[in-house]
Amino acid sequence: MTHADLRTDFHEELEATRNDVARLGASVIELIPRVTDILLDRDLEGAEYVLQGDREIDARSLAIENQAISLLATHAPVADDLRQVASIIKLAPEIERSADLCCNICKAARRIYGHDLDPKLRGGIQRMSDQAHHEYREAIEAYLANDAVRAAALRDMDDYLDDLHRQFIGQIFESHAGGVMDLQIAVQLGLVARFYERLGDHAVNISQRVIYIATGAPPQHDTADRRVAAEEATQPG
Repeated sequence: MTHADLRTDFHEELEATRNDVARLGASVIELIPRVTDILLDRDLEGAEYVLQGDREIDARSLAIENQAISLLATHAPVADDLRQVASIIKLAPEIERSADLCCNICKAARRIYGHDLDPKLRGGIQRMSDQAHHEYREAIEAYLANDAVRAAALRDMDDYLDDLHRQFIGQIFESHAGGVMDLQIAVQLGLVARFYERLGDHAVNISQRVIYIATGAPPQHDTADRRVAAEEATQPG
């Protein structure tokens, strides 16, 4: 096989693996509004379905990582190609953790089952979901297009989600202080808000990888993001 043939094979395999990453990301894009509906509609059957499907997402993420490692081992890519392959190894678990956050929202839906939510809180959940969904879709589409300019806009978008998160936490405190909501429900809703906020952070991390692929600029993950990711990994269930 000639060098040209090897390069053609490499780029075909790389493109196939990139498409697998995009499809994995699309799964999370679909999950975000679905788990929000499950939470707001108190859909226990839907929650169980999403939780059972998480094993498939885990398997797909691992397969993508293995594909990328195989590309490294068999083709020894350099420059732009190396950035693409190295980023895939990072992106697959990033997206898999995002799916875990969606599962955590389903678990919270089961824990608060049977409790009515104030319309203001329901509206806050919907707004956080809509923004997280928008950010994640933008991040994955920027990845598909290798669009660093589009990816760079994600940080500013995420500031809005952070504001929604803070507002929602304030609403929870007000409801609990007014005796409208007991402590356990308040805690669960606070976690739900955090899960949406973290989904936005994962979208920003993906966008930073897109910028790295397109320009070579190292990803600028905030120290706070790393700390929160460590806390997230230690949360039960």
